[in-house]
Amino acid sequence: MEEIKLDVQLRDRVGTRKIKSIRRADAVPAVVYGGGKEVTTIKLDRRTYEKIMRHHQGQSVLFHLNVMEGDKSLKDCSVIVKEEQHDPVTDKLLHIDFKQISLTEEIEVTVPIEAKGDADGVKNGGGSLDHAMWELDIICLPMNIPEKIQVNVTSLKIGDAIHVKDIVLPQGIRTKHDLEAIVFAVFPPMREEIEVAEEEAPSEPEVLKEKKVKEEAKADVKTEK
Repeated sequence: MEEIKLDVQLRDRVGTRKIKSIRRADAVPAVVYGGGKEVTTIKLDRRTYEKIMRHHQGQSVLFHLNVMEGDKSLKDCSVIVKEEQHDPVTDKLLHIDFKQISLTEEIEVTVPIEAKGDADGVKNGGGSLDHAMWELDIICLPMNIPEKIQVNVTSLKIGDAIHVKDIVLPQGIRTKHDLEAIVFAVFPPMREEIEVAEEEAPSEPEVLKEKKVKEEAKADVKTEK
């Protein structure tokens, strides 16, 4: 994974009015923590940040922040996004938490899982592919974070499934996820499922059948009268 360079400005720690003025200027207040350093309060251009995140939608993004004070560069560091705060009504981005990391130390991140190919049970058997797990927690060096994990599903027939343990991860990447968890599965056609359910449904007991016939006969007699 490539680091994305992002210029940010140092800001004062406190002040609700200052934070509001930052947002009115179409900037986003943020903090940088971790790495054994004190928390650094910053602000960044909203449009630039959101454009980057839209381009890498659903992916982990590795930033190389250039912390500036005016035109002067104070420091630079590698970070990942740990949390974004959004307005519950407008969904507008309100605040960002960045975590400083080392490029030589493993970190745990979440990456999307994507199906590759057409499952045989879908293509030739009329079944449906169930995408049960959309993300996988992985552990690796920051520069080894993949954009996504692709899983080949072409060999899956109806009733087959792929578990976490079946995924071949790239070299240098591991996971602590439940190895028995299902990632993909192929279900039979809906009509076939209904037919099977009807076949397996318990038949009406003979006693109830006989009672039902007698009640129907009595009803016929009353009608004739």
